Amino acid sequence: MLVHLRQYKHEEVQFDDNRTTGESQTEDTVNPDAEDYFGKDMDEFDVETWDTVEYEGDPIERRSVTIEGVTAVSVPQEPTDEDDPDLPGRTLQLRMGGGIEFMEQAEIVEVQDMEVTESEAEGKVSKEDDPQGKASMDEEP
Repeated sequence: MLVHLRQYKHEEVQFDDNRTTGESQTEDTVNPDAEDYFGKDMDEFDVETWDTVEYEGDPIERRSVTIEGVTAVSVPQEPTDEDDPDLPGRTLQLRMGGGIEFMEQAEIVEVQDMEVTESEAEGKVSKEDDPQGKASMDEEP
């Protein structure tokens, strides 16, 4: 299966000589344009990219993660020690051919079985057919 997730973490504050403690970061300093900063577009690099977003009035970081080869996805019934109530998401367990991987502070966006061929769903009823087991309101059962 192909699993697409969003994972969250607290913002990593980057200090420099021009800022004082408590001074907020601007969008330009948190997310500088990649071409200006690196001289290349980010798509040319194989790196993790975290975006700064706002959650409940505070800046946090979010990234999109796509994982192939997953055989099962589960959500523990009880929160784990790694779950942070100040962030969205929770720990997800991904079972793959080589073992189990845990993704902390994650939300499922989509899970797709890549091996299923698209065919018409079984039990599909056209609009013209009468639904099974339906009695009119005037009839008594």
